[in-house]
Amino acid sequence: MSWTVVFANDVAEAEVNALPEDMQMRFGRIARLIAESGLMAMREPYVKHLTGKLWEMRISGRDGIARSIYVTASGQRAIVLRTFLKKTQQTPPREIALAMKRMKEILE
Repeated sequence: MSWTVVFANDVAEAEVNALPEDMQMRFGRIARLIAESGLMAMREPYVKHLTGKLWEMRISGRDGIARSIYVTASGQRAIVLRTFLKKTQQTPPREIALAMKRMKEILE
């Protein structure tokens, strides 16, 4: 069974669609790599563990860097919870908190 990348809700999908075009393309490339290889084969620089069940897709482009925070779920799915442009070295705690809130909404 292959992996799929899905969005937690319409807001999470709109966040990806709001990224600059080159970053959207990079997101799509990483999503295809996940589908083809599975999450277990993915490593940096594409994905990185954040905390608990949360992981991030690492997206870069001409306008800077972005992150898509996701969680894995049964059925071999990566569920994208939050996507944002990153302006600091570390992922801001408020972004992690928002992703955790969305995770609780979909996993309940």
